Formats: sequence, structure tokens, C-alpha cells
Amino acid sequence: MLTEWYAAAVEPGGGKPTAADWQAVEVPGRPAAFAGAECVAYRTTFPDPRDPGDALARLTLRGAYAHARVWLNDALVVESDTYVEPIRVPFEPASENELVVECRAPEDRFGGIHDTDDVPAADAVPGIWWDADLTTHPESFVVGARARPRLTDDGAAVDTRLDVYTATGVDDRITLTTRPTGQSRGRGMMDRAAVEAGPGERTTVEYTVDLHDPSLWWPRGAGPQHRYEVRAKLDGDVATTTTGIATVEWTDDGLVVNGQRVPVRGVAVEDGAVADVERAVDLNANLLRARAHALSPAVYDSCDEAGLLVWQDLPLTGTGLFDIQRGREVAAATARERGGRPSLVAVTVHDEPTATFADRLGSGFLDRLRLRWRAWRAEYDHGAAEEVAGAVPDDVPVFTVVGEPGSDPDAAALYPGWNYGSAADLPWLLDRYPDLGETVAAVGAGSLADDDPEDLAGFDRAKHDAVVPGESTADSQAYQARLLRSVLSRLRVGGGAAIVVRSLRDTGDAGMGVHGRDGEAKTGAEAVAAAFEPVQALLADPTPGDSDLVVVNDTPDAVEAQVGWRIGDTAEQTTVAVDAADRTTVETLSLPDAGGVELELVVDGEAVRNRYDL
Repeated sequence: MLTEWYAAAVEPGGGKPTAADWQAVEVPGRPAAFAGAECVAYRTTFPDPRDPGDALARLTLRGAYAHARVWLNDALVVESDTYVEPIRVPFEPASENELVVECRAPEDRFGGIHDTDDVPAADAVPGIWWDADLTTHPESFVVGARARPRLTDDGAAVDTRLDVYTATGVDDRITLTTRPTGQSRGRGMMDRAAVEAGPGERTTVEYTVDLHDPSLWWPRGAGPQHRYEVRAKLDGDVATTTTGIATVEWTDDGLVVNGQRVPVRGVAVEDGAVADVERAVDLNANLLRARAHALSPAVYDSCDEAGLLVWQDLPLTGTGLFDIQRGREVAAATARERGGRPSLVAVTVHDEPTATFADRLGSGFLDRLRLRWRAWRAEYDHGAAEEVAGAVPDDVPVFTVVGEPGSDPDAAALYPGWNYGSAADLPWLLDRYPDLGETVAAVGAGSLADDDPEDLAGFDRAKHDAVVPGESTADSQAYQARLLRSVLSRLRVGGGAAIVVRSLRDTGDAGMGVHGRDGEAKTGAEAVAAAFEPVQALLADPTPGDSDLVVVNDTPDAVEAQVGWRIGDTAEQTTVAVDAADRTTVETLSLPDAGGVELELVVDGEAVRNRYDL
């Protein structure tokens, strides 16, 4: 119904924006013509959308970045200070209607990755990014529904919150139907919840649905992705929400989902899109980390369906102070909107709050000799981030800080071979900072995606040219691929809880992604997919000298595999058994100064090959 939109750059604040130079734009979207604008107003008109049996309409805006004010027919109807939560406005339309939405750039630190140079200005235009929808309804209806499941001694319970609006007053019951959805099978449940409100009131109804013998949602590779749809019906009108039942905790052994350990192989996104879910799956990843930005509901839907775990950051990154109370509000909003998602397994408060290596070393490159004798200690006060984390419910795991060595992070950002040293220095780094290897939230290096890059948002070209041997795009991508293969091998052999590659996709013509901005795979994508094979034969130290040959098994079942290796003209093989979510050392190999090492692992007739160039 909302099809023709116009936009204009305006001054923020004051009354309803007016402009003489409205330009036709597409909504949802980020009109590049307004790149760099601090405030953009969007305008559309529409006739009365109601059919004869309808009494009201509802406006829904999702992803109004970053702050928004909404006018309907000259009346200011809502103000929003976070794009994490949707804007929902019930109203009685006129015969002809005008909608104006003012979107403003962040007024605080909580613009996240889109408020940094890591994202091109055209991708950070204030606007309605995800969805703009207009629907019609009776005099009383459910404006929005949330569902949050939990296991109980008798099965499971789904705590449901219903936002109800009534124009004329209501004293009725809402019919709640909870049933398996998608390919899930099982018996549905029907309940009724009382609702009472006066004319023009908006109220919240809370009701708990009990489920007996519930079907659990599992990460991909560990089991099926069972989900439940909750339908709330009032006065003939229906609102729905979908959820899944899974228990999540991070223990000393790593991530545990539904009582079963799940080793994490993840990729980070800077501006996540639905197509990134399939790209992540193709890389053999089982987790998507939303680095310092909110993922859209559509991306979450795809992750829930694909069984891809989600690590959700708050939109907060980089150095500098921030308002604690504001952070608590954003954290609480994130938990409200995303807490019912079965795929959500972690939240980060503050991403990479220090830049010790880059700040002290200019381009960020640190030669190996200096790395070996100097350890950094970043000055960062965790207190503010910890207070923000307190606003997240106890059943949602929180990594308060993702940061570099020396910042005492809960999860590490490691860039050997990019910010310092080389991949071979990783053992030294983990020895100096022993806890870093347990949960790695970012690891990687940058590369070019284009022979003549123009948009280098978030990319340090001087650093790249200092560490990459050669000048071509092929040289650049080959370096990134070699480094990732080597670092990921070492980390997987180490058996930590999580390994997350930064990043899945570039935001410009070059970046930390293993895909280009348009999604085209770089050389590094193949390296990550190979290193992330769930059952894999790896070298613990793929450099000349002695190295253990290790088989890792990230699956929930024990495996018996044939393992073969070829070094020069010498080839050997053996059989090895590996327990579920475990690893075992097969042999210690003597690697030559040059040449290649080929590994092959065969399980149930399927071969996984791995080659190292020394």
C-alpha cells in the first residue's frame, strides 16, 4: 500500500519536516543520493486502505535507523531512539493520508558499525532499512506479539506478550494457538487469555502457554530445526510470531545447546543480509556474528530455518565513552526483540574498544622480533560495559567485550599476520595471553576484491601493502587465504569454544571479507570452507619442522576415519577413532623446508582433502 515514497535531506529537530526538493526513492532502502546526510525525511501519501469491515489501520516500520520521528496527517505519533525495535502505530485513517518519517543519524555511540568508517557512507544513510507496511484491522486487535520459550520440569513453557489496541474498549478473550510450523510435526495447543482495556487504550497481555513433550530446535549438523508458531486471534483478527525451544549456555567446555556441546565455526558480518546465511552455510560455518549492528528479522528468520547460530552484538564499537543508561536501554530492547529466537546464543556489549597495536605502530604492522619481546596492555575500563550487560536477561549469554590482546576481553579479536607478526606467531601470542584461544570472535586479514579499488571503507591499504607479498589482486587474496588456513588450523587443533572469521563479505572494494561486496567469493572462501569441514585432518603447526597431525570432529557422533598423508614421494595412512566434539593426535610428522603436504580423511566413503604449501 505504501509504494510511492519521496525523500529530502532536512535539518533535524523542530516540527514536521517540509522540503521543496523531494526526490523519488525506494523504501525500504538506503538512497545513495543522501550519503553523508545527518537527517533524511521520507514522505508518502495514501488513500484510506480499509475495506468495509475494517475499523483501523496499523503502520509498521522496521529498521528506522538510527533515531526516528513519525507524523501521520500532521500529528507527531511516535518517536524512536533505536532501530532494533519496530515502530507500530495503530490509527484511524482519513480519506487521504500523509505519512512523514524523519530518520536521523546516531546522536550517541549506539550507531554501531554504521557510525564508523568501516561502512561506506551510502550504506549508512538514515532511513527505513528493513520494511514499511500498512495493514487494516477491526476495532480491537493485537498490534504485535512476542514469544519466549523455556524448558520446564513438565516440558516447556512459552511466555507470550501481546500488545493490544482498542478503539472502542474491549473485555474479551484472545485465542492463542501454538503449533509446530514448517516441516515440524506434533500436536498444537489452544489457550485463551483475557484482555480488558478502555476506549483508545493500548495494553499488554501476558500469558504462558504450556507445551508437553516439546520438540527442540537444534543447530545445523546437530539435529532438526523444530519451531512453533503462536497465533493470537482477537475479534477475527490474527497476529503471529514464530519461536523455537533450545537451551543455551557457555561453559568451561564451550557452547552447550540442549545439553550437547557444539564447537563453533563462525563468520562475522558487518552489514548482514539474507543471502549471507547461505554463504555462511557454504563455508561450513554454523554461526553468524552480527558485528556491532542489528540483524534484520528476515536474516534471523533465515538463520532459524537454516540452523545457523547467531552471535548478536549491540551497535557499539570502537574507542570512547558511552552513556551506561542508554546502553542498558539498547541492550534491553535487543533482548526483547531477539530473545525468543532459537538461533540466538550470545550477545556482545562492546566490540573492539581498543586499538593498541594500530595506535602505537602506525599502520598496525609489527615485525616478529618486536612482537616476541613486547606485550601490550590496553587501558580499558570494563565497568561500564558490565553495567550494560546487566540489562540482558540471565538466560541470554553475554560476552561483555570482544577485544584485542591486552584488553582483557571476554572473547578475542586476533589478527596475527595483519596487525602484527605472522600466523606462526599465534602460539607465542596464546602463550603470552593464555585465555585468548578459548573464544575467538574475530580472526583474519584483509584483501582486495577489485584490481582498481575505489571504495576502501574500513580497509587499511598501507597495512595491506606492508604485509602482502606482491601487488596484484591475486597476490592479495592468496595471502589472505594462506593466512586464514594456517591460523584456523592452529585454532581448531587447540580445541577452543569458538572460532569466528572476520569477515564474510566486504563492505567496499576491499576488506576483511572472504567474499567481495557483491558476494563473489575470493580465494579465501575456499580456504575457510576447507578449514571449517566439521570432520577434518589438520596440521597443528604447518611450518617446516615437526608438526602433529590432528583429526578434529565437531559432530555430535563419534567417527572412525581413514587418515592418509603425503609428503613429497612418501605416502602413509592409518585408521583413527574420534569421540563426538573431540580431537585426537594421529602422528607427529616431519615437514620439509619447502613443498607441499597433502592430507586426506575418509569417513563413510566421503573424502575430505587438505593441502598445505610450505
